[in-house]
Amino acid sequence: MATAKLTGIVRSTRATLALVETPEGIGYILKPGDTLGDGRLLEIGSDSVVFQVTKPGESTNRVVLRMAMD
Repeated sequence: MATAKLTGIVRSTRATLALVETPEGIGYILKPGDTLGDGRLLEIGSDSVVFQVTKPGESTNRVVLRMAMD
């Protein structure tokens, strides 16, 4: 999860979506509540997203992905 990168955020009057790319180059369009790997998307901010990551036998962590500024 921490190796994925946030490539964009799309906002409309109906929804806010996060564009996330895995290290393998696979892109996903996610909304809050969606899962990716061992993480669940909690919130989408103006330039970042927050995932709740749960691994068996470990505590739950929050992972924040920020947009890369080129």
